[in-house]
Amino acid sequence: MMSGPTKTMTVITFAALVLITTYTVALGSSGWLWFAWIVLGVATVGMAAADSGDSPTRTPRPGRPKPQP
Repeated sequence: MMSGPTKTMTVITFAALVLITTYTVALGSSGWLWFAWIVLGVATVGMAAADSGDSPTRTPRPGRPKPQP
């Protein structure tokens, strides 16, 4: 399950895709806009991957001391 910030980032990424596509259709292509969207997309994928790695039931590795409450 994605956290709130990851969902927000995903929505922003897809909204930017719609806006850039609309801009491209209306005024012509801009390589810098598409490059920026790709960077945003990669950051979103990375954020989603990091978020999915968080598990509240993660067990400590053997050999490490258990955290004190």
